[in-house]
Amino acid sequence: MLRLAAAALALLLGAAAPPSPPPAAEPDPWLRAQEIVAGLQAPRIPDRECRITAYGARPEVDVGDAIARAIADCHGQGGGRVVIPAGAYDTGPIHLKSRIALHLERGATLRFDRNPKRYLPLVVSRWEGVELMNYSPLVYALDQEDVAITGEGTLDGQAGEEHWWPWKRDGVPHSQRPARDRLLDMAERGVPVSERVFGEGSYLRPSFVQFYRCKRVAVEGVTLRDAPMWVIHPVLSQHVTVRRVTILSHGPNSDGCNPESSSDVLIEDSLFDTGDDCIALKSGRNADGRRLATPVERVVVRGCRMKAGHGGVTLGSEISGGARDVFAERLLMSSPDLERGIRFKTNARRGGVIEHVYVRDVEIGEVGNAIDVDLFYEEGPDGPFPPTIRDVTIERLGVRKAQRGLVLRAFPGSTVERFVVKDTRIESTAEDNLLEGPLDLALARVLLGPKEAR
Repeated sequence: MLRLAAAALALLLGAAAPPSPPPAAEPDPWLRAQEIVAGLQAPRIPDRECRITAYGARPEVDVGDAIARAIADCHGQGGGRVVIPAGAYDTGPIHLKSRIALHLERGATLRFDRNPKRYLPLVVSRWEGVELMNYSPLVYALDQEDVAITGEGTLDGQAGEEHWWPWKRDGVPHSQRPARDRLLDMAERGVPVSERVFGEGSYLRPSFVQFYRCKRVAVEGVTLRDAPMWVIHPVLSQHVTVRRVTILSHGPNSDGCNPESSSDVLIEDSLFDTGDDCIALKSGRNADGRRLATPVERVVVRGCRMKAGHGGVTLGSEISGGARDVFAERLLMSSPDLERGIRFKTNARRGGVIEHVYVRDVEIGEVGNAIDVDLFYEEGPDGPFPPTIRDVTIERLGVRKAQRGLVLRAFPGSTVERFVVKDTRIESTAEDNLLEGPLDLALARVLLGPKEAR
């Protein structure tokens, strides 16, 4: 009111009113990505080597005990690198300790035992977004600091159609379905995690590499292939770096890298060729995700290549704890077996708030749906927790060939707002865009080429 009165008085007196100040410029959200990377803390590994050959290891025999002794000895000396020299070695589960890097030299391969009994006793883990006591992951760290897997060698989970993967199938003697249903029911009823005992006879496959409640974690340089289930799975961890890794695993649920309820994460310069999502950001499922209430946040993905997979970069579906401050840039994607490029998936049982997501400079050769937002995933609107997706900007996306350019499906009560796609070209599609439900969608300079002949 005072400002209006002063302006009116100036007009009456014949003086020019002072000019209105220009609107404040919107801050560049990508400055936040720079801050995240600059603040990332790398593992602090002492300059010490403990070579497994000094503990009796030799190629073509089981070296699990030798690795365990090397880790314990190196940890006892204050930490360092446990070195796997060139050669092929068999092993069981590896449990990392603070200030330890498992380092595979060029030409080294660790082949993990296919016998599930080897992954006992049970450990606390998270399975499809729900905490439980289950088989040990193949490489595991719990409540540790400064842990890493480095080098130019290969970790081979040796999963396949005869081992681990068949447990995914319904209606077979060793199906995970009954135990999965029991676990989800326990979580909804609030059964304590210590009483959610699974493992032998339950057929819930372990993750390949899992860092649980760890700080300053890195996986760099190595190749990981043929995982039982999720490949790299940081859970409730902070300061995670995944750099220059190659992931080759086409089994069921072979997600490449799934940071779950983790913060300050960098995934860069890596190759993903998977049987499920290449990268999937998660934060727990349904009641269990809301119980821990820990989002996945401050994540930067850059310079990666995605081949086969259900999604290139995905948020969800176990996203009940929410996701925020996610940045993805300079990505190359292409495969006739890549089902989606940028993917969001949740429902009214998962719920969750996904916000402040920024994607730019992505080139896609061949894909199913270039951008896919699915709030009807699995249970869809059947639940009391309608999800929210807001403040998303996707820009400079180039697509040569897609089944559909844009697929956004929401339902009444769910929220998709301030979702922006701009400066994007999709050269050819087989079908029209699919836009369904209440959507606050803004398109700016989006070029859609002609549909292919059907």
